[in-house]
Amino acid sequence: MKILKINIPDNLDLKDYELSMILASKLYEERILSLGQAAKVAGLTKPTFMELLGKYGVSIFSDSVSELLADITNA
Repeated sequence: MKILKINIPDNLDLKDYELSMILASKLYEERILSLGQAAKVAGLTKPTFMELLGKYGVSIFSDSVSELLADITNA
């Protein structure tokens, strides 16, 4: 896994885990990462990551029937 260093403003009151979760949830939402990969980026187990996704406005359910069928096929 790559390590990425990001410079953020000092006045941005985010903890490291919050920033990791924001990044992981967005990459999962855009289907760039699988659920397991995104959970790993966030440093969480898959069940915990799934529970927290709603807080970041991301659904674990597919948006379309074709995506749902693809998810079932790839499971």
